[in-house]
Amino acid sequence: MIDSKEKLRKIVFKGLAASRLPQMLRPLLGGEGVVLMAHRVTAAPGTIYGFNSNLVVHPAFLDELVAEMKTQGFDFVSLDDAVVRIGKGGKGGRFAAITLDDGFRDNLTEALPVFEKHGAPFTVYIAPGLTDGDVEPWWEIVEASVERSGSDALEMAAPDGKLSFDCSTDAAKADAFEEICRILSEELEEEDQVAAVRSLADNAGVDCEAFRQSYLMNWDEIRRLAVHPLCTIGAHTVNHYNLRRLPKEKALWEMSDSAAILEERLGERPRHFAYPYGFEKAVGEREARLAGLAGFKSAGTTRHGVIQKEHAGHLHSLPRISVNGRYQNIDYLKAMLSGVTTPMANRGRTVVTV
Repeated sequence: MIDSKEKLRKIVFKGLAASRLPQMLRPLLGGEGVVLMAHRVTAAPGTIYGFNSNLVVHPAFLDELVAEMKTQGFDFVSLDDAVVRIGKGGKGGRFAAITLDDGFRDNLTEALPVFEKHGAPFTVYIAPGLTDGDVEPWWEIVEASVERSGSDALEMAAPDGKLSFDCSTDAAKADAFEEICRILSEELEEEDQVAAVRSLADNAGVDCEAFRQSYLMNWDEIRRLAVHPLCTIGAHTVNHYNLRRLPKEKALWEMSDSAAILEERLGERPRHFAYPYGFEKAVGEREARLAGLAGFKSAGTTRHGVIQKEHAGHLHSLPRISVNGRYQNIDYLKAMLSGVTTPMANRGRTVVTV
């Protein structure tokens, strides 16, 4: 599914790739380093519709990207080392830290071999509620449910009654996916999402527990990663809620208790945090302050941008460059890494925080 904004971005990327602008502006805009963000890394095909294809990259592309960045002089470091380097004026060269959100099993089975090949440290952010099955990776369940619906209408239970979505054609399925995601993320309370998405899955014949067991790591697998010398485990709230939609006390609990649960399960308290969703409506100045109160050394958003020396004063609102499944093109990533796309995506700002 490609929208008009995506088409425009690709036109811009192609234009940048054909010019020397990224190379020319890199010394001015490239900053001290970059935090890369991925979710799923797999060669397995997704659904036929690819509604969440932005969250899936092929391991061969990840391999190519890391190799290319090494030729450009990026030093791949852990988040601990990245935090130490921020504000040091680029001493030691530009750094890159790799992060992956949510704890999908392919992080262990398909991404890890790439990181081992290159000796590249990485961080996986875990939300214990997803691992334990208290909440669902609802965006994935919605896509699976829409695909399984055939030509029938889909029903979802909501606090005010059942909702029905037309799935009779491919175009209708695309509209249904967008509308269901909008309702779940904007209209329903965060705590009401799980019941609604499970009712949708039941209506489509999708087994949420089997889905979760197929796609998400269990605690034994997370422990295997946690003891790997290249891996750092970070926190991602308890229940993967949009923190900005929660009262202050609840938001702080989601942060601090996620760290406490991970410490109990893994034997070490996480030092780094990533905000679920991470965009403007999900994290602001309040959330950045709370991440500091919860004791984290750093916190990552999904704001697009490279790391500048000024981020030494904004360690709890670090931007990341998305390794996006719809932009699996090295020239596109080279433009992003140069820093030239940072002000383009942020109304002229080169230092991106919240």
